[in-house]
Amino acid sequence: MQFKLDQGIEVLARTPAVLSALLRGKSEAWLNARKTADSFSPMDVLGHLMHGEMTDWIQRVRIILEHRDTLAFEPFDRFAFQDLIAGKTVEELLDEFAELRRRSLRALEELGVGEEQFALPGRHPEFGSVTLGNLLATWVVHDLGHIAQVVKTMASEYRDAVGPWRASTTILD
Repeated sequence: MQFKLDQGIEVLARTPAVLSALLRGKSEAWLNARKTADSFSPMDVLGHLMHGEMTDWIQRVRIILEHRDTLAFEPFDRFAFQDLIAGKTVEELLDEFAELRRRSLRALEELGVGEEQFALPGRHPEFGSVTLGNLLATWVVHDLGHIAQVVKTMASEYRDAVGPWRASTTILD
């Protein structure tokens, strides 16, 4: 499937509601579950997505539109969200994420981004040459990957409890 902005926005606009359905009202055990000691919990994923809304996606779109590949993106700190989520409830974070995403999508619309701009070049600090289309498609895939991560992390909490059904529950392995 070729990237189409309207289809990408279908995913981006619904990610907050998907995460809300998965996480709102859940116990601390679910919210802080981790597959390994180093992996993100569902709360961490939420904070990471919020930090991306604040510092990454739209900022990089603007850099490409204004500077093309003459200005490299700022490196993204995947773990800079920790202060952002400290002391907040999942409900507060879900509401904040929904508002941040609404603002991002409104900014994208106001910037007038269209298919004719997808080939505009940008410069990633690690990957080098990228395009606006690459960036926008990655934003969508990033959301989907983290939704999958949350679901897999939650499922892994019952890895042993499913007993012999583990062989047929592909999400666990």
